[in-house]
Amino acid sequence: MFPGIQIGPLFLSSYGICAIIGIFTACPLAIHIYKKHTGDYISMVFMFMLSAIGVFVGMHILFGITNIQYWRIFLNAADFFDFWKRFGLLFGGSVFYGGLIGGLIAGGIFIKIRKMPVDIATDCGAMVIPLFHGFARIGCFFGGCCYGIEWEHGVTFTNSIVESANGVPRVPIQLIEAGFEFLLFAVIFILLTKTNKLRGGLLGLYLLVYPVGRFILEFWRGDEYRGFIFGLSTSQFISILVFVGAVVFFILRARKIHESV
Repeated sequence: MFPGIQIGPLFLSSYGICAIIGIFTACPLAIHIYKKHTGDYISMVFMFMLSAIGVFVGMHILFGITNIQYWRIFLNAADFFDFWKRFGLLFGGSVFYGGLIGGLIAGGIFIKIRKMPVDIATDCGAMVIPLFHGFARIGCFFGGCCYGIEWEHGVTFTNSIVESANGVPRVPIQLIEAGFEFLLFAVIFILLTKTNKLRGGLLGLYLLVYPVGRFILEFWRGDEYRGFIFGLSTSQFISILVFVGAVVFFILRARKIHESV
C-alpha cells in the first residue's frame, strides 16, 4: 500500500492527501452551483469553512466516545503533559458519523444565522458529502485503515498504518464504499442540476440512502476496535438512528407539501 509521502520532516498521509483532493473537488463544484442559483458564493464558502470545523471536532469527539471504556487512564496521569498525551491517544482518531453530525450542526447554524436559502444550500451540501467521502475512502485504502475482513481473494496489506491489518488478504471494503459514495454523488448531482425533483430534500435523500449502504458494508469491516453497541458496530447503530431521522423528515415534508396544496 501507499501510507503517504515523506517531505523532509513532514509526512503527508495518503488519507490526508485524498481528503484534500476531495475537498478541493467537491466544495468548488458546490459553490459554483450555489452561485448559479443565488448569485452569491461567499456565504457558501464560509458555510463550508465552519462546517469543516464542525467535522473536525465531531469526528474526534465520537472517536473518543467509542473509547469510553479506556477513559479511566486519565485518572492516573502524572501531569498535564501526560494527561494531554493520553487525551491524544483516546481522541486522536476519527469516526465519519461524528464528523457528519458535527458538520451538519455547524453548517445548519451558519445557514440560520446568515439566512441562506435552506433548500439550495442543503442540496449543495448533500452533493459535497459523498464526493468528499469517496475520495477519503480511497485514502483509507492506500493507508490500510478501515480495512475489511479476511478473504482469500482480497488485497493483502504489507505496510498498513494499522499493524493488525497486515499480512492477510482482506476485502477491499474501502474501495467498495468509495464506489457506493461516488454513485450516490452522481444521483444527487443529476437531481440537483438536471431536474427540479426533491428540491430541498437531497440532504434527506443522502441521509436515507447512505445509512442503509453503511449498515450493510459494516458486516465486511474487520477493524473491530471501533466499538459495538447491542451487538452492532457503533456505525451500524448510528446508521439506524440516522435512517429513522431521514424517514421522519420525509414524512413531515410530505405532510407539509400536502397541506400547502
